Amino acid sequence: MLNKSITYLTLLLSLTLFSACNSDSEKDSANQLLSSNEFVLTTTDSKQVVVTKNANDGFEVDGAKGKVILFDIFATWCPPCQASASHLTSLQQKYKDQLLIIGSTVERPEITQEGKILNDKLETFRIKHNAKYTMVNSEQNLRLNDAITSSLKMGKRYPIPTIVLYKDGKYINHYVGSVQEEFIESDIKRALEL
Repeated sequence: MLNKSITYLTLLLSLTLFSACNSDSEKDSANQLLSSNEFVLTTTDSKQVVVTKNANDGFEVDGAKGKVILFDIFATWCPPCQASASHLTSLQQKYKDQLLIIGSTVERPEITQEGKILNDKLETFRIKHNAKYTMVNSEQNLRLNDAITSSLKMGKRYPIPTIVLYKDGKYINHYVGSVQEEFIESDIKRALEL
């Protein structure tokens, strides 16, 4: 009788534990799904930019409603990326309150032993190529870059620079490689209805 009670209690306890684990893993899965559409980026001046992927494969930036968002997916060593930096700066200055340019590097961030991200490469790039717009350097860059290029069906090995424009989460256009400033400006004007 005692053996049957112990066996019964062990079985009951095991079922309770397994069902609790299953419930937690379902919650974790749901949280992971929700958070997989949110990207918290860190700018080179340590501010945070929150980007959200919407149901239509568009991307929005918190606090940028009504603005055209231009994602510049680039590398500091890439000659066409270097050449486009001054053109993007020109557009940012011209449409300062209506345009938000976010430069997102494909390079993995260098991290100190204390966990601080080094921005030396990006700061050198910014100065040398006159890049006067928001640049992000965080672990989330690669996730965001992959999400954007995946939504455009570009595959895992996409070319750089890749420039993608959105307004209020709606896709406007994208460019691959070197592009003239006038083409990008034309899309900005169209999105802003100017």
